[in-house]
Amino acid sequence: MLKKIIFLCLFLQIVTVKAQTQVTNLTTEGLVNPLGIDNPKPQFSWQLIAKQRNTMQIAYEIKVADNETGFNKNLLWTSGKITSDQSLHIPYDGKPLEAGKRYYWQVKIWDNKGRTTTWSTTSYWQMGLLKESDWTAKWISPVYEEEDTRPSPLLRKEFSVNKKIKSATAYITAHGLYEAQINGKKIGDKYFTPGWTSYKKRLQYQVYDVTNMFKTGKNAIGVMLGNGWYRGYFSLGNFKDIYGSDISLLFQLNVTYTDGSTEIINSDGSWKSSTGAVRSSNIYEGEIIDSRLEKLDWSMPEFNDKEWAGVKEQSFAKNTLIGTYNESVTKHEIFIPKKIFMTPKGEQIIDFGQNLVGWVKLKVKGEAGQKITISHAEVLDKDGNFYTENLRIAKAQDIYTLKGGKEETFEPHFTWHGFRYVKIEGYPGELKPENFEACVLYSDIEKTGSFTTSNELINQLQYNIEWGLRGNFVDVPTDCPQRDERLGWTGDAQVFFRTASYLRGVNNFFVKWMKDLEADQFPDGSVTHVVPNVLADFERGSSGWGDVATIIPWDMYLAYGDKRILETQYQSMKRWVNYMKSQSENNLWKQGRHFGDWLFYNVQDDLFGDSAITNKYLIAQCFYAHSVQLIINTAEVLGRTDDVKEYNSLLKEIKDAFLNEYTTANGATVSDTQTSYVLALHFDMLPEKLRQQAADRLAANIRKYNTHLTTGFLGTPYLCHVLSRFNYTDLAYELLLQKTYPSWLYPVTKGATTIWERWDGIKPDGSFENADMNSFNHYAYGAIGDWMYRVVAGIDIEGDGVGYKKIRINPHLGGNFSYVSADYKTPYGKVSSYWEIKDSILKLKTEIPPNTTAFIHIPAIFLKDITESGKPLSLVKEIEVVDERENNIVIKVGSGEYEFTVPYSSKR
Repeated sequence: MLKKIIFLCLFLQIVTVKAQTQVTNLTTEGLVNPLGIDNPKPQFSWQLIAKQRNTMQIAYEIKVADNETGFNKNLLWTSGKITSDQSLHIPYDGKPLEAGKRYYWQVKIWDNKGRTTTWSTTSYWQMGLLKESDWTAKWISPVYEEEDTRPSPLLRKEFSVNKKIKSATAYITAHGLYEAQINGKKIGDKYFTPGWTSYKKRLQYQVYDVTNMFKTGKNAIGVMLGNGWYRGYFSLGNFKDIYGSDISLLFQLNVTYTDGSTEIINSDGSWKSSTGAVRSSNIYEGEIIDSRLEKLDWSMPEFNDKEWAGVKEQSFAKNTLIGTYNESVTKHEIFIPKKIFMTPKGEQIIDFGQNLVGWVKLKVKGEAGQKITISHAEVLDKDGNFYTENLRIAKAQDIYTLKGGKEETFEPHFTWHGFRYVKIEGYPGELKPENFEACVLYSDIEKTGSFTTSNELINQLQYNIEWGLRGNFVDVPTDCPQRDERLGWTGDAQVFFRTASYLRGVNNFFVKWMKDLEADQFPDGSVTHVVPNVLADFERGSSGWGDVATIIPWDMYLAYGDKRILETQYQSMKRWVNYMKSQSENNLWKQGRHFGDWLFYNVQDDLFGDSAITNKYLIAQCFYAHSVQLIINTAEVLGRTDDVKEYNSLLKEIKDAFLNEYTTANGATVSDTQTSYVLALHFDMLPEKLRQQAADRLAANIRKYNTHLTTGFLGTPYLCHVLSRFNYTDLAYELLLQKTYPSWLYPVTKGATTIWERWDGIKPDGSFENADMNSFNHYAYGAIGDWMYRVVAGIDIEGDGVGYKKIRINPHLGGNFSYVSADYKTPYGKVSSYWEIKDSILKLKTEIPPNTTAFIHIPAIFLKDITESGKPLSLVKEIEVVDERENNIVIKVGSGEYEFTVPYSSKR
C-alpha cells in the first residue's frame, strides 16, 4: 500500500510539473548568448511553454548579474515585479555596462492561472568594445611588394602563455575578408567576415570566445586575408578598389588569467607577413590555389618566419567600427554528385541536383604541377552542354595546382558560386562521387516557416522559394549569386521581405542592411538602387526600389513587434518621402528614371499590343502614396501627431492627383494592365465606390490572357492578395496552379530548383532568354510565398497585434487541395494551421503559442455544425464567438492546440 501511495505522489508531482508554465528561449538582442553587443541597453525577450489553454503572462521579473553565481547577492540590476504581459524587447535599465564584460540574466513570470514559474535557466551576453579608446590594437598591412594577382596575405604573431587562462576574447575585423586561426585551428565557423556593410561609415567586427584554443607555452595567431567586397573586382563594370586599395587587419585578443591579471595581444608592428597558396581570390572570378606554395603550419608556434616580411601600422579609422548582430555566413548542407557524365561536346560534368550557392570541395591525388579547373553553371543548354553565357563576365572558376605526393583536399576561402553543374578539367583519373561534394553557404538565420500541401508542384514551388532565399541571403539580400552582380538590389528585397519573414528569422539580418541603406542615402533623400551602394551616383531614386526605405521598416515592425526599427529609420523614411515630394509637380511624380514593373510579360514583335506595359509614372504615383501611408502609420506608432496631420493631407492630394491623371470617370486605369489595377487596389488609390469594378477589370484582364499573370517585379507580390481581398480567391488559385508560361509553376515543370529571374528563363523549346539578364536563382517572384502563408494557410497578424501578439487564422480553401499544413515560429512561439477536406468534412487544426490570442475564421454555415476536439463548440468554455456570418464564423481563443470539424461542400 505504501508503495502505491509513493508511486501516486510521484505521478501527481510529474503531472503537476508538466502542467506548469515554463520560461524558455531567452534571447538578448534577438540572439542566443551573443558576444560583442555594443548597445548600452540591450533588449531581452523570452517565450513561454504551457500545456494549459489560454495561458497569458501577467507579470515578469528580470535579474542581471555580472557573474554566473551572483544572482543571490550583488545583483547588477533587477526589474522588480513588473505587471505586464510584455515578453519581447524589454530593455536593460541598470548600471552602465562595461566593454568586453560578460553578463548573465534570468527571468521568471506570473501567469493568469495563478502560477509563478521558477527562475529560467541562465542566459548571458558579452559586451563588445564600446568606444574608440577600447581598441588598443593597430591596423596593420603587409609590406612585401604585392604581385598583380594580389595573392592572399598571411599575417602571424607568436606569444607565450605561462599562466592558466580564465577567459580569452578575440575582436577581429579587416579591410577585405579574413580567416583567422590560433595554433592551426580556425577561429569560429564564419565565412566572408567581417561581412559587407557601407564600409566608409560602418565596418563590423566579430567577437570570438577563444578561451580553449591556447596551450601553456608558445602559441601562434595566423590570419589570412582576401580581397572581398572591399578591394576585389566587383560591381557592374567589375571595378576594383571600390572602398580602398589596401588590405589590412585589426586584431585584438583580451586575455584574463585565473589569478586576476590581464593581457592584451594586439595587431601591431611586431607581426610578420607573407603569401601562401591562395594566389588570387575575387568574388566573381573565383579562387586560384597553388598548393606548391603552401606555407605548411604557418599558423603554428615555432614556425620559421625569418624570411617573412614585416607589417606596416596604419592609421585607419576606428570610430566606424560596430558590433555584429546579423547572423554571419556559415556552411550548411552538403550535396554529393547526383550524376557524373560527358556532354555532347566532351565536357566532364558533375550534376549536384540542386541549384545552390557555395563551392565544391574535392579530393585528388596527382603529380606536382597538375592543374584542375572547376567551372560553375546553373543549367545546361538544350543540347545538354555546359552553359555559362548568363554569367556575363564572371569567370566563376576555381583553379587548383597540385603539390603532388599524398592525397590533397581543395576548397576556396574568399569566393562563392551559384551552380548546380560543374565542369571538371585536368583532373587526374576517373571522376568518382566520393571525391566531390558541394558545400552550401548562406547566412546562418534560423528557419522559422514550413509549408506543405497535397499538391507536389506547389510543394516544389515552396521548396524553390526557400532555396532562392538561401542562395541570396549571403550577408546581404542579393539579387543573384552567380553572375557579375550579386548586389543588394533594393526593389528585389522589398518585394520579398514578407515572404522572407515567414521562412527565416530575418530581423537582425535586415536591421543591419537598413542601417546601411540610411548610411548610403543621398543628402536629397533619394535611395540608392543597391545597398551597400557600389554604383554610380545617378543610380538612385527609382519608385518601388527606393520605397524599400519605408516598406521594410514597417513590415519588420509588423513581423517582429520591435518599435526600435521605426525609431531608428524614421528620419530615413521621411527623407525618402520628402524626396518624392520634391520631385513632384502638382502632387504628381512624373520625372526621373524608374525601373517600372521590371521584367513584366513582354511579346517580341508585338503587333497586337499584348505586352503588359504599365506607365512608369502611374507606378511611381502608387508607391509614392504607399510610402506616405507608411509614414503616417509610423508617425502614429511613435506619437508624432504633427507628422500624422501633415502627411494625411499630402496623401489625399496624391490620391486626388492619381485619379485625375491615371483613371477614367468609370474607374479604368490608363494602362489597363494587371499591375495598374493591382497597385491601384492594393494601395487604396481608388475611392471605395470604384474598387470592386477595378477588381472586376483585373479579373477580366487575367481571363484575357487565358488565366495567366502578366505582372513583373512590382505587381506580382500583390496580385493574389488583391484577388483574395475582392472575392476572387478561386481565380488566385487558378493563377497559382497555372503550369504554362507565364506562371509560377512553369519553371517547376522545367525542372527548376530555385526561383528564376524571368518567367521564361528557359523557353518551351529549350532555348534561353537574353543571357544579359537571365539568372536562375533570383527570389523576387518567390514573393508569392507570402500569400501562401497568409491566405492559403491563413496565418497572419490580427489588427494591431504586431509581432503576432494577436494572431489571425483565416485559411482560404481552394485549389483542389485536400490538405494544407503550415508552421511558423513567431516571436512568441510556434503557430500552426492545418486544414484538410475529406469525405465532405473540413478539419482545421491549429496551435497558438502562450501569451497570445488568436481569431480563428471557420467557414461554417451554422455555429451548431462546428465541433472542437469532438465537442460541440458551444460546450467549449475556452472559446468565445465574436462574429457569426454565413461561411465565416469567427472565434477568439487563447494559447493551446485546437481541432475543429465542420461539414464542408466546395459548391457553397
